[in-house]
Amino acid sequence: MDISSLSMQFMEFFDKLSSWEHSVVKDSGLSPAQMHTIEVIGHHKTMMMRELADRLGITTGSLTVAIDRLEKLGMVERKPHEHDRRAWLIVLTVDGTKMYKQHNKFHEEFTREISQDLSTKEIESLTFLMKTVLRRM
Repeated sequence: MDISSLSMQFMEFFDKLSSWEHSVVKDSGLSPAQMHTIEVIGHHKTMMMRELADRLGITTGSLTVAIDRLEKLGMVERKPHEHDRRAWLIVLTVDGTKMYKQHNKFHEEFTREISQDLSTKEIESLTFLMKTVLRRM
């Protein structure tokens, strides 16, 4: 297999995953970007604005707008940082945590479904390869 074929497989995987993600998110009342923000916060529990913006690949200005909207929806809240009066921590509310857990279940079910034909050894190999590739991103 050449790099062009691998590139095409990555693109096809991304397209299918993105399409699946949009179909799951559409009934939540949130946009895919909002759900992704909730996912990242839920995974890390508490995040500073700068750290969250970096993880999402957006500016802090764009994140401020996104967090304002999620705050109005009751999904997140800002809490003052213990040691840095200038910094704010972003945490999920009870409703945000419920949304995160529900969406995370969809991800686990999806992963279980697409990997059901793989052996334990193949899953271990895929996990290793994914970690290796992700470290380069």
